[in-house]
Amino acid sequence: MSDPSSLRVADADRERLADELREHMVAGRLTQEELEERLGTAYAAKTQADLDALRVDLPLSPATVQRSLAARRKHLRVRLLQEAGGSLTASGVCVAIWLAAGAHGQFWPIWVIAFTLLPLLRDGWLLLGPAGDEQAVEARLQARRARRLAHDRRGHHRRLPR
Repeated sequence: MSDPSSLRVADADRERLADELREHMVAGRLTQEELEERLGTAYAAKTQADLDALRVDLPLSPATVQRSLAARRKHLRVRLLQEAGGSLTASGVCVAIWLAAGAHGQFWPIWVIAFTLLPLLRDGWLLLGPAGDEQAVEARLQARRARRLAHDRRGHHRRLPR
Protein backbone atom coordinates (compact mmCIF):
# COMPACT_ATOMS: atom_id res chain seq x y z
CA MET A 1 0.00 0.00 0.00
CA SER A 2 1.29 3.48 -0.80
CA ASP A 3 2.33 6.07 1.75
CA PRO A 4 -0.77 8.08 2.84
CA SER A 5 1.16 11.34 2.59
CA SER A 6 1.72 10.75 -1.14
CA LEU A 7 -2.01 10.41 -1.87
CA ARG A 8 -3.60 13.14 -3.94
CA VAL A 9 -6.00 15.47 -2.15
CA ALA A 10 -9.48 16.64 -3.10
CA ASP A 11 -10.91 20.14 -3.10
CA ALA A 12 -12.74 19.33 0.15
CA ASP A 13 -9.38 18.56 1.83
CA ARG A 14 -8.00 21.90 0.66
CA GLU A 15 -11.09 23.73 1.94
CA ARG A 16 -10.84 22.04 5.36
CA LEU A 17 -7.22 23.19 5.65
CA ALA A 18 -8.18 26.70 4.52
CA ASP A 19 -10.83 26.87 7.26
CA GLU A 20 -8.32 25.59 9.81
CA LEU A 21 -5.75 28.22 8.73
CA ARG A 22 -8.38 30.96 9.06
CA GLU A 23 -9.08 29.77 12.62
CA HIS A 24 -5.37 30.06 13.41
CA MET A 25 -5.31 33.61 12.04
CA VAL A 26 -8.30 34.56 14.19
CA ALA A 27 -6.50 33.07 17.21
CA GLY A 28 -3.46 35.20 16.42
CA ARG A 29 -1.08 32.43 15.40
CA LEU A 30 -0.82 33.65 11.80
CA THR A 31 -0.64 37.13 10.32
CA GLN A 32 -2.76 38.15 7.36
CA GLU A 33 0.26 37.82 5.05
CA GLU A 34 1.12 34.35 6.38
CA LEU A 35 -2.50 33.30 5.93
CA GLU A 36 -2.61 34.48 2.32
CA GLU A 37 0.69 32.76 1.55
CA ARG A 38 -0.43 29.48 3.10
CA LEU A 39 -3.85 29.65 1.44
CA GLY A 40 -2.20 30.04 -1.95
CA THR A 41 0.00 27.05 -1.26
CA ALA A 42 -2.98 25.06 0.08
CA TYR A 43 -5.08 25.64 -3.01
CA ALA A 44 -2.13 24.58 -5.19
CA ALA A 45 -1.39 21.46 -3.10
CA LYS A 46 -1.56 18.14 -4.89
CA THR A 47 -0.73 15.62 -2.12
CA GLN A 48 -1.52 15.13 1.54
CA ALA A 49 2.15 15.82 2.34
CA ASP A 50 1.79 19.27 0.76
CA LEU A 51 -1.16 20.03 3.06
CA ASP A 52 0.54 18.57 6.13
CA ALA A 53 3.57 20.82 5.58
CA LEU A 54 1.33 23.88 5.95
CA ARG A 55 0.15 22.91 9.43
CA VAL A 56 3.34 21.37 10.82
CA ASP A 57 4.16 24.39 13.01
CA LEU A 58 0.57 24.94 14.20
CA PRO A 59 -1.30 23.24 17.07
CA LEU A 60 -4.47 21.31 16.41
CA SER A 61 -7.40 23.65 16.10
CA PRO A 62 -10.55 23.01 18.16
CA ALA A 63 -12.50 22.31 14.96
CA THR A 64 -9.92 19.70 13.90
CA VAL A 65 -10.13 18.03 17.30
CA GLN A 66 -13.94 18.00 17.08
CA ARG A 67 -13.87 16.51 13.55
CA SER A 68 -11.42 13.85 14.69
CA LEU A 69 -13.58 13.00 17.71
CA ALA A 70 -16.71 12.85 15.56
CA ALA A 71 -14.98 10.53 13.07
CA ARG A 72 -13.81 8.27 15.90
CA ARG A 73 -17.30 8.11 17.42
CA LYS A 74 -18.80 7.32 14.01
CA HIS A 75 -16.30 4.50 13.51
CA LEU A 76 -17.11 3.06 16.95
CA ARG A 77 -20.87 3.29 16.27
CA VAL A 78 -20.40 1.36 13.04
CA ARG A 79 -18.40 -1.34 14.85
CA LEU A 80 -21.09 -1.61 17.54
CA LEU A 81 -23.80 -1.92 14.89
CA GLN A 82 -21.84 -4.66 13.14
CA GLU A 83 -21.54 -6.62 16.37
CA ALA A 84 -25.20 -6.00 17.16
CA GLY A 85 -26.12 -7.46 13.77
CA GLY A 86 -24.27 -10.67 14.59
CA SER A 87 -25.86 -10.85 18.02
CA LEU A 88 -29.34 -10.24 16.64
CA THR A 89 -28.80 -12.93 14.02
CA ALA A 90 -27.76 -15.51 16.63
CA SER A 91 -30.69 -14.51 18.84
CA GLY A 92 -33.11 -14.68 15.91
CA VAL A 93 -31.92 -18.17 14.98
CA CYS A 94 -32.42 -19.37 18.56
CA VAL A 95 -35.92 -17.88 18.71
CA ALA A 96 -36.76 -19.51 15.37
CA ILE A 97 -35.56 -22.90 16.70
CA TRP A 98 -37.63 -22.44 19.86
CA LEU A 99 -40.70 -21.58 17.77
CA ALA A 100 -40.10 -24.46 15.35
CA ALA A 101 -39.86 -26.86 18.29
CA GLY A 102 -43.36 -25.85 19.34
CA ALA A 103 -42.62 -22.96 21.71
CA HIS A 104 -43.20 -25.17 24.72
CA GLY A 105 -41.73 -24.59 28.12
CA GLN A 106 -39.37 -21.92 29.20
CA PHE A 107 -38.22 -19.28 26.69
CA TRP A 108 -34.60 -20.47 26.68
CA PRO A 109 -33.41 -18.09 23.89
CA ILE A 110 -33.48 -15.32 26.50
CA TRP A 111 -30.10 -16.60 27.70
CA VAL A 112 -28.58 -16.26 24.24
CA ILE A 113 -30.11 -12.81 23.89
CA ALA A 114 -28.79 -11.74 27.30
CA PHE A 115 -25.26 -13.01 26.76
CA THR A 116 -24.94 -11.54 23.27
CA LEU A 117 -26.77 -8.24 23.56
CA LEU A 118 -26.02 -7.06 27.11
CA PRO A 119 -22.34 -6.29 26.40
CA LEU A 120 -23.39 -4.34 23.32
CA LEU A 121 -26.01 -2.40 25.27
CA ARG A 122 -23.39 -1.55 27.90
CA ASP A 123 -20.95 -0.37 25.24
CA GLY A 124 -23.67 1.58 23.46
CA TRP A 125 -24.49 3.39 26.69
CA LEU A 126 -20.81 4.11 27.29
CA LEU A 127 -20.45 5.53 23.78
CA LEU A 128 -23.74 7.37 23.37
CA GLY A 129 -24.63 8.11 26.99
CA PRO A 130 -24.20 11.41 28.78
CA ALA A 131 -20.54 10.78 29.65
CA GLY A 132 -19.29 9.17 26.44
CA ASP A 133 -16.14 7.11 26.99
CA GLU A 134 -14.73 6.26 23.58
CA GLN A 135 -11.54 4.75 25.00
CA ALA A 136 -13.41 2.21 27.14
CA VAL A 137 -15.65 1.19 24.22
CA GLU A 138 -12.69 0.91 21.86
CA ALA A 139 -10.78 -1.21 24.41
CA ARG A 140 -13.77 -3.56 24.89
CA LEU A 141 -14.32 -3.93 21.15
CA GLN A 142 -10.63 -4.61 20.61
CA ALA A 143 -10.59 -7.22 23.41
CA ARG A 144 -13.61 -9.02 21.92
CA ARG A 145 -11.97 -8.98 18.49
CA ALA A 146 -8.73 -10.38 19.93
CA ARG A 147 -10.67 -13.19 21.66
CA ARG A 148 -12.44 -14.07 18.40
CA LEU A 149 -9.16 -14.11 16.49
CA ALA A 150 -7.52 -16.33 19.12
CA HIS A 151 -10.51 -18.67 19.03
CA ASP A 152 -10.37 -18.84 15.24
CA ARG A 153 -6.64 -19.61 15.31
CA ARG A 154 -7.16 -22.44 17.80
CA GLY A 155 -9.95 -23.87 15.64
CA HIS A 156 -7.83 -23.88 12.49
CA HIS A 157 -4.95 -25.75 14.12
CA ARG A 158 -7.10 -28.64 15.30
CA ARG A 159 -7.39 -31.57 12.94
CA LEU A 160 -9.85 -34.39 13.25
CA PRO A 161 -8.23 -37.85 13.54
CA ARG A 162 -8.61 -40.02 10.46
